[in-house]
Amino acid sequence: MFLNRKIRKDLSHPNSLTLYRIVVIPAIVILLLSPNKYTTFISAIIFSLAAITDYLDGFYARRRGLVSDFGKIMDPIADKLLVSSAFIMLTSHGWIQGWIACVIIGREIAITGLRNIVVEKGGDVASSPLGKYKTGFQVGAIIPLLIHYPLWGINVHAVGSILLWAALVFTVWSGIDYFFRFRRHLYH
Repeated sequence: MFLNRKIRKDLSHPNSLTLYRIVVIPAIVILLLSPNKYTTFISAIIFSLAAITDYLDGFYARRRGLVSDFGKIMDPIADKLLVSSAFIMLTSHGWIQGWIACVIIGREIAITGLRNIVVEKGGDVASSPLGKYKTGFQVGAIIPLLIHYPLWGINVHAVGSILLWAALVFTVWSGIDYFFRFRRHLYH
């Protein structure tokens, strides 16, 4: 009632899902400070739910006409924060190699910067299919890597490691693709 229409729209359901991804990051980090079979499994569940909201917030925003400036800015930031935090925690335990986390996080920061430049110059930076594959493989790798311990007789860490290599390939490939598609915006 006291909020104007624009602020109410910015605090809509899709944006609440975006904020959820940011709010759960400390819980994932805290759970991983003392990793065991239970805390890693719970962190993987929380991460999975947060990753699902990445799809849901965009779907609801487009379907219900609730696309907002807040969502356009915060959605990709929330994704990067969630994924980067998970990779940093995985690296801190030695569950993945640090250079892989650096390449992935570095690409995310570089592309976020490039996207901001393109938007400032009036360009459209819709996600490419490669970017969607990159995100899918990153999430697909992080979940079993977070679980880390054998689950139902499956070496989930090995599964996560295989998916991580695919994520790395798509991360680099999609990053190169973004720079080639939008390089003209860098020089004008």
